[in-house]
Amino acid sequence: MGLIGKILGIGSSADGIGSTVERVAEIFVANRTKSDANYYRRGKASLDQLAAEFKRAPTGYFDRFVSGLNRLPRPTLALGTVGLFTYAMADPIGFSTRMQGLDTVPDQLWWLLGAIVSFYFGARELHYKRAEKKANFMQTQPLGLTSQPQNTDNAALSEWQNLSR
Repeated sequence: MGLIGKILGIGSSADGIGSTVERVAEIFVANRTKSDANYYRRGKASLDQLAAEFKRAPTGYFDRFVSGLNRLPRPTLALGTVGLFTYAMADPIGFSTRMQGLDTVPDQLWWLLGAIVSFYFGARELHYKRAEKKANFMQTQPLGLTSQPQNTDNAALSEWQNLSR
Protein backbone atom coordinates (compact mmCIF):
# COMPACT_ATOMS: atom_id res chain seq x y z
CA MET A 1 0.00 0.00 0.00
CA GLY A 2 1.36 3.35 -0.98
CA LEU A 3 1.49 6.66 0.85
CA ILE A 4 -1.68 8.00 -0.82
CA GLY A 5 -3.52 4.83 0.10
CA LYS A 6 -2.55 5.28 3.75
CA ILE A 7 -3.63 8.97 3.72
CA LEU A 8 -7.02 8.21 2.13
CA GLY A 9 -7.53 5.08 4.22
CA ILE A 10 -7.69 2.84 1.20
CA GLY A 11 -6.78 -0.78 1.54
CA SER A 12 -5.79 -2.88 -1.36
CA SER A 13 -9.29 -4.21 -1.84
CA ALA A 14 -12.01 -2.87 -4.11
CA ASP A 15 -14.31 -2.38 -1.10
CA GLY A 16 -11.86 0.07 0.40
CA ILE A 17 -11.73 2.05 -2.83
CA GLY A 18 -15.51 1.99 -3.13
CA SER A 19 -16.06 3.24 0.43
CA THR A 20 -13.49 5.99 -0.06
CA VAL A 21 -15.15 7.14 -3.27
CA GLU A 22 -18.50 7.07 -1.48
CA ARG A 23 -17.20 9.24 1.39
CA VAL A 24 -15.65 11.74 -1.02
CA ALA A 25 -18.81 11.86 -3.16
CA GLU A 26 -20.98 12.47 -0.06
CA ILE A 27 -19.07 15.69 0.53
CA PHE A 28 -20.53 17.11 -2.67
CA VAL A 29 -23.84 15.24 -3.02
CA ALA A 30 -25.90 13.79 -0.16
CA ASN A 31 -26.45 10.05 -0.15
CA ARG A 32 -30.08 9.72 -1.23
CA THR A 33 -30.59 6.36 0.46
CA LYS A 34 -29.30 7.57 3.82
CA SER A 35 -31.27 10.80 3.46
CA ASP A 36 -34.49 8.91 2.74
CA ALA A 37 -33.88 6.56 5.67
CA ASN A 38 -33.33 9.53 8.01
CA TYR A 39 -36.46 11.23 6.67
CA TYR A 40 -38.47 8.06 7.31
CA ARG A 41 -37.10 7.71 10.86
CA ARG A 42 -37.91 11.35 11.68
CA GLY A 43 -41.45 10.99 10.30
CA LYS A 44 -42.04 7.76 12.18
CA ALA A 45 -40.75 9.28 15.42
CA SER A 46 -43.10 12.26 14.97
CA LEU A 47 -46.10 10.03 14.34
CA ASP A 48 -45.20 7.81 17.30
CA GLN A 49 -44.99 10.88 19.53
CA LEU A 50 -48.34 12.14 18.27
CA ALA A 51 -49.93 8.73 18.84
CA ALA A 52 -48.54 8.66 22.39
CA GLU A 53 -50.09 12.07 23.11
CA PHE A 54 -53.55 10.90 22.06
CA LYS A 55 -53.33 7.50 23.68
CA ARG A 56 -55.86 7.39 26.47
CA ALA A 57 -54.88 6.15 29.84
CA PRO A 58 -57.34 3.73 31.39
CA THR A 59 -59.82 5.78 33.39
CA GLY A 60 -61.96 4.93 36.34
CA TYR A 61 -65.63 5.52 36.97
CA PHE A 62 -65.12 9.03 38.42
CA ASP A 63 -62.95 10.16 35.45
CA ARG A 64 -65.57 8.98 32.98
CA PHE A 65 -68.29 10.71 35.01
CA VAL A 66 -66.42 14.06 35.03
CA SER A 67 -65.63 13.72 31.32
CA GLY A 68 -69.35 13.23 30.67
CA LEU A 69 -70.16 16.31 32.76
CA ASN A 70 -67.70 18.37 30.73
CA ARG A 71 -69.60 17.48 27.56
CA LEU A 72 -73.02 18.57 28.87
CA PRO A 73 -73.08 22.43 28.84
CA ARG A 74 -73.37 23.05 25.09
CA PRO A 75 -76.10 20.50 24.32
CA THR A 76 -77.95 21.48 27.52
CA LEU A 77 -77.99 25.17 26.54
CA ALA A 78 -79.05 24.39 22.97
CA LEU A 79 -81.80 21.95 23.92
CA GLY A 80 -82.92 24.19 26.80
CA THR A 81 -83.39 27.11 24.41
CA VAL A 82 -85.45 24.98 22.04
CA GLY A 83 -87.39 23.73 25.07
CA LEU A 84 -88.20 27.32 26.09
CA PHE A 85 -89.72 27.99 22.67
CA THR A 86 -91.71 24.77 22.88
CA TYR A 87 -92.91 25.62 26.39
CA ALA A 88 -93.91 29.14 25.27
CA MET A 89 -96.08 27.67 22.52
CA ALA A 90 -97.54 24.88 24.65
CA ASP A 91 -98.38 26.94 27.76
CA PRO A 92 -98.18 30.69 27.08
CA ILE A 93 -99.67 31.67 30.46
CA GLY A 94 -97.27 29.46 32.44
CA PHE A 95 -94.36 30.69 30.33
CA SER A 96 -95.20 34.36 30.91
CA THR A 97 -95.56 33.71 34.67
CA ARG A 98 -92.07 32.19 34.80
CA MET A 99 -90.62 34.99 32.67
CA GLN A 100 -92.07 37.51 35.13
CA GLY A 101 -90.31 35.57 37.86
CA LEU A 102 -87.04 35.83 35.95
CA ASP A 103 -87.63 39.56 35.63
CA THR A 104 -87.28 39.85 39.42
CA VAL A 105 -83.72 38.43 39.34
CA PRO A 106 -81.25 41.26 40.12
CA ASP A 107 -79.04 42.53 37.30
CA GLN A 108 -75.89 41.57 39.19
CA LEU A 109 -76.88 37.89 39.02
CA TRP A 110 -77.50 38.17 35.28
CA TRP A 111 -74.05 39.72 34.86
CA LEU A 112 -72.54 36.91 36.91
CA LEU A 113 -74.30 34.26 34.83
CA GLY A 114 -73.21 36.01 31.63
CA ALA A 115 -69.59 36.15 32.85
CA ILE A 116 -69.56 32.45 33.74
CA VAL A 117 -70.99 31.39 30.40
CA SER A 118 -68.71 33.79 28.51
CA PHE A 119 -65.59 32.57 30.31
CA TYR A 120 -66.54 28.93 29.75
CA PHE A 121 -67.10 29.28 26.02
CA GLY A 122 -64.41 31.96 25.60
CA ALA A 123 -61.76 29.76 27.21
CA ARG A 124 -62.84 26.86 25.03
CA GLU A 125 -62.65 28.99 21.88
CA LEU A 126 -59.28 30.40 22.91
CA HIS A 127 -57.98 26.88 23.46
CA TYR A 128 -58.91 25.88 19.90
CA LYS A 129 -57.53 29.12 18.40
CA ARG A 130 -54.18 28.56 20.13
CA ALA A 131 -54.07 24.97 18.89
CA GLU A 132 -54.79 26.22 15.35
CA LYS A 133 -51.93 28.74 15.56
CA LYS A 134 -49.53 26.01 16.65
CA ALA A 135 -50.59 23.85 13.71
CA ASN A 136 -50.18 26.69 11.21
CA PHE A 137 -46.88 27.93 12.64
CA MET A 138 -44.72 25.85 10.31
CA GLN A 139 -46.74 26.93 7.25
CA THR A 140 -46.12 30.67 7.67
CA GLN A 141 -43.58 32.59 5.65
CA PRO A 142 -40.67 34.42 7.25
CA LEU A 143 -41.21 38.11 7.98
CA GLY A 144 -40.66 40.37 5.01
CA LEU A 145 -41.09 37.60 2.46
CA THR A 146 -44.78 37.92 1.65
CA SER A 147 -46.02 36.57 -1.62
CA GLN A 148 -48.56 39.39 -2.04
CA PRO A 149 -47.48 42.95 -2.81
CA GLN A 150 -48.01 45.45 -0.01
CA ASN A 151 -50.87 47.90 -0.45
CA THR A 152 -49.36 51.40 -0.65
CA ASP A 153 -52.60 53.30 -1.32
CA ASN A 154 -52.53 55.39 1.86
CA ALA A 155 -54.17 58.75 1.25
CA ALA A 156 -52.70 60.40 4.36
CA LEU A 157 -49.20 59.21 3.54
CA SER A 158 -49.51 60.36 -0.07
CA GLU A 159 -50.71 63.80 1.01
CA TRP A 160 -47.87 64.11 3.53
CA GLN A 161 -45.32 63.12 0.89
CA ASN A 162 -46.75 65.69 -1.54
CA LEU A 163 -46.57 68.43 1.10
CA SER A 164 -42.96 67.69 1.96
CA ARG A 165 -41.80 68.08 -1.67
